Amino acid sequence: MEWYQMVVLAVVQGITEFLPISSSAHLILVPHFLGWDDQGLGFDLAMHLGTLVAVLAYFRTDVASLWQAWVQSMTARRRDSEVAMAWGLILATVPAIVFGGIIGLMGEEMLRVPGIIATTSIVFGLLLGWVDMRAPCKREPEQLGWRAYLAIGFAQAVALIPGASRSGMTILGGRAFGLNRQAAARVAFYLAIPITTAAIAFETMLLLQNPLEDAWGSMAMAAVLAGVSAFAAIHYFLRMLQSVGMMPFVIYRVVLGISLFAIFGWSG
Repeated sequence: MEWYQMVVLAVVQGITEFLPISSSAHLILVPHFLGWDDQGLGFDLAMHLGTLVAVLAYFRTDVASLWQAWVQSMTARRRDSEVAMAWGLILATVPAIVFGGIIGLMGEEMLRVPGIIATTSIVFGLLLGWVDMRAPCKREPEQLGWRAYLAIGFAQAVALIPGASRSGMTILGGRAFGLNRQAAARVAFYLAIPITTAAIAFETMLLLQNPLEDAWGSMAMAAVLAGVSAFAAIHYFLRMLQSVGMMPFVIYRVVLGISLFAIFGWSG
């Protein structure tokens, strides 16, 4: 991989990972349109590591508080809304882990095609916009029950289909249960932590079976670029939600999907 390809893909991953526009779709489409080879497992691992560090750094206070609440729920029998939220986030992670394992065993290549990306981008983008306009904005994550977290978890599992967007689907689920926009986004970011950690563990296991040679410098640079761009994307996305809401991302997804259909046709 050339250095400029590494820079482009790492920045694309960092920016799109936490925006509701699907990072997996963009990492498929950018090399496809530019005629680049697949970036490889090691590069994916490095970018995931970078985005994980970014979200942990940005929400370090919240993550530490939730971790403490979870530990104290088992060691000191602590029972409060923060404990319920910590366990709710764990519950919401289960569907994506299960379905991710199933898709991994079946092979995800059949889903990595422009027609599917275009369809999921448009359908779930419009659904996100519709829910965001109609749902109330009055609840905080600590007020959700286990059923709501489980439903959000299943919404996140749908995002294993390229184009659906993990961030977009979890925000959609949160808004459907009355979370305000920033609260829904925070839940999406919190849920990125265990899911990304699981992806890193899986990719590391595969990488140990086929070790890379002389690629550590490129992987380190990819991790740094993805992490810095992801940190900035989180910050500005949270600020944008207060002023413009979800509509710019809905429009982008619809335009992207229509463009893909125009280029590749319905069966592309």
